[in-house]
Amino acid sequence: MTNTPNIPDTHPIIEVQALIKAFGLMPVLRGINLEIPRGQCVALLGPNGSGKSTLLRLLTGLSKPTAGIVKIGGWELPHEGMAVRAQIGMVSHKPLLYGDLTAYENLRFFAGLYDLDGEAMDTRIHALLDQVGLKKRRNDLARNFSRGMQQRLSIARALLHDPDVLIFDEPYTGLDQQAGATLDTLLTTARDGGRTIVMATHQLDRAARLSDRAIILSRGKIAYDGITAGLDPIQLARDYAEVTGEVVAR
Repeated sequence: MTNTPNIPDTHPIIEVQALIKAFGLMPVLRGINLEIPRGQCVALLGPNGSGKSTLLRLLTGLSKPTAGIVKIGGWELPHEGMAVRAQIGMVSHKPLLYGDLTAYENLRFFAGLYDLDGEAMDTRIHALLDQVGLKKRRNDLARNFSRGMQQRLSIARALLHDPDVLIFDEPYTGLDQQAGATLDTLLTTARDGGRTIVMATHQLDRAARLSDRAIILSRGKIAYDGITAGLDPIQLARDYAEVTGEVVAR
């Protein structure tokens, strides 16, 4: 269960103001200002080293800003981190699962970390395993799963506490075509369910097709911010090349 937001639904659920992140003398993010309304799916694009993963780590409270403000649901990081973490589910290119636990045991373990227990949670775990297509494999060890199956279990883990915000950091890395299509469906279901989604990806075709909005980072700044409705992936690729100086395969 998520905490009750202390801001109205009309207010952006994600607010970033004058955000700076530096490692030593090396600046990675250079004054990011960003607002994301509830229920919007945002594709975060940019070359390697542009600051995508750093921004996601700041949004999830895994890293502290050098300067600036980060608020999720009205709560400010890092000093209100517990309230923020209750609202966020994260899926990265690393599954973050325990290989010697079964699919069911993994979800029970993570449910315990959120202080979620009881018959209702057990019912939810089985429902999530069914939703991600792992109901018949619930008693199999996670280390025996394919890359795509592990990613599906990671999504179930991220949804356990019914978060308002889902953060995806390069979730398609290493997935074959079928597993990628399955992830597309799960992401679309989450978006249609009203969750706010921020997804870092290099795949411009998916960014144009699955998101409501595309943001391109370049050299630690927002170089492009546009609505994707009706946007041709070819045009997005052209815009990407123009603002980053890099040509990518769609």
